[in-house]
Amino acid sequence: MVSQKLPSHFKDYFWDVKFDDLDTTTSPGFIIKRVMDRGDTAAIRWLRTTYDNNQIKAVLLKTKDLSRPTANFWADVLGLDKSKILCLTKPYSPIHFGLYS
Repeated sequence: MVSQKLPSHFKDYFWDVKFDDLDTTTSPGFIIKRVMDRGDTAAIRWLRTTYDNNQIKAVLLKTKDLSRPTANFWADVLGLDKSKILCLTKPYSPIHFGLYS
């Protein structure tokens, strides 16, 4: 894969890092996960043309911090067994998210 900068309109998705230092090869897992979880239709199209399905699947299978709706959506799109997706299995925290926040 040839390194390329992220589209400038992605800055809103990466508010917490130095955006200008990101490119498609520096942190592909981070970029894929963030776009999967927060991207609009155009961002998802960019994701699917920039990274192959195996790269996207690998991120989905190993991450624990995608939202359940996002993980369910991508599991359906990519035809993955949902029981193999960590963020769709039983939460590893004894505190249910949202109860004390």
